[in-house]
Amino acid sequence: MDILKNNLCEAVLILKKGEGRTIKAGGSWIYDNEIDRIDGSFKDGNILRVEDFDGYPMGWGFINTKSKITVRMLTRNAEEEMNDEFLYRRVKAAWEYRKAVIDTSSCRVIFGEADFLPGLVIDKYEDVLVIESLALGIDILKERIIEILKDLMLEDGIKIRGVYERSDAKVRLKEGMERSKGFIGEEFDTDVTITENGVKYHVDIVNGQKTGFFLDQKGNRMAVQELCRKLSEGKTADGEPVSVLDCFTHTGSFALNAAVGGAGSVEAVDVSELAIDEAKKNAELNGVTDRMIFTVADVLDLLPKYVEEGRKYDVVILDPPAFTKSRDTIKKAAKGYREINIRGLKLVKSGGYFATCSCSHFMDQQLFTEVIAQAAKAAHKRLRQIEFRTQAPDHPILWAGDEMSYYLKFLIFQVLDER
Repeated sequence: MDILKNNLCEAVLILKKGEGRTIKAGGSWIYDNEIDRIDGSFKDGNILRVEDFDGYPMGWGFINTKSKITVRMLTRNAEEEMNDEFLYRRVKAAWEYRKAVIDTSSCRVIFGEADFLPGLVIDKYEDVLVIESLALGIDILKERIIEILKDLMLEDGIKIRGVYERSDAKVRLKEGMERSKGFIGEEFDTDVTITENGVKYHVDIVNGQKTGFFLDQKGNRMAVQELCRKLSEGKTADGEPVSVLDCFTHTGSFALNAAVGGAGSVEAVDVSELAIDEAKKNAELNGVTDRMIFTVADVLDLLPKYVEEGRKYDVVILDPPAFTKSRDTIKKAAKGYREINIRGLKLVKSGGYFATCSCSHFMDQQLFTEVIAQAAKAAHKRLRQIEFRTQAPDHPILWAGDEMSYYLKFLIFQVLDER
C-alpha cells in the first residue's frame, strides 16, 4: 500500500497576502495565522497542496488544524508526486548523508526538518532504532519510513533487531496527539551497549532522556578526550595528574572521555541519582572507576561551595540542560548561563581549560558568546579560544530555516588569571 499517496487529499491551502515568510525564507512551517483559507475537504494529517495568495505553487505539506504549526512542508517543489518513491528517496538521502559524514555505528539517522521529514527523529544505537514522532502527518508515515530504513541498512549488511518508540514528549499534546512509548514490531532485549570514540556506554532506550543518549555531542566529547590526552602526555602547571570537573554529567559521557584520555582525577556531578548510577556502570564498562569520583548534587548549589573552598581544576566542563525553550525567557536564561559560567571559570587553574556549551536554540551564538565574555570579566579571567564547535554532523544545521536545527554551541578556552 502506498501510504503517502493514500494520505493525499485534493484540498488546497491558500496563504494570506504577505504571509508565509518562514517557508519563503527556506523554512518548512506554516502557522495558523498565516492561512487565508483551505479550498476542498481534508482530514488532519492529510497531505495537501499549498499556494500563495496569488495562486503561485509553494509545494506540499501535511496539515493539522489542532496545532499552531498548521502545515509542515514535505517539499517546496509542487511538481513532485506524493508517493512511496518520494518517501523512499527522502529516507535514502538521509542514510547516504550519514554514511558520508559520520561513524554510523550509532548516530542520528533522521533529524526532522533538516532531513525534510518534519517532526521525525530516528536514532540508531548499534542494531537498534529508536524513533520519536512529534507531528501527526509524519506519525501516519512512520512505520513505512522504518520499513524503508531497515531495508536500506540491510543492503549495507546491517540487520536491525528491534525498533522502540519514544514519542513521549509533551509537545505531542500540542498536536492533539497522545504521548506514546513502546515497541514497534516484535519485542526485543532493550539492553544496548554502544561504543563512541573508543568509549563504551550503556544506553537506556526505555527510560533514558530523549531517545536514550545525547548523540549530538559526539565530536565535542572527542575534543575533550584529545585535550586531556595531550595534557596528560605533558605536565600540568603543578606537576600533578590532570584533574577534571564535569558538571551536569548525566550518564558520564564527558567525564568518561576525560578519563579515557588519561586524566588522573575526574569528578562527575549530576543532580540525578539515577543518572549517576548509570555513569558508574559506564565507568566500570571502561575500566576507569579508580580515577573517577561521582557526586550527586545540584550543580548550581555545588559550584559556589567549591569556589568558597578554593578548589581548582585543570579542566572544567559545563554541559547544562537548556535554560530556555522559548524566546520569552531568554533574558532569564542569559542570567543563568552567565552565573554558572562565572562559577565554573573561577574553578579553573590559571593556564587550565574550560569547556562550556548551550543546547538552547533560542540562546543564539552571538548572545551565548556575549554571556561568556561577561562571565569572564566578572570572574577576572582572560580567555583564549581554542575551538568553537556545534552539534555532530548527523544533526545537520539547515540554513535559511528556523525550525531549531541549529541549537548546540560548544566552546573550549584556555583560562588565564587577569594579566
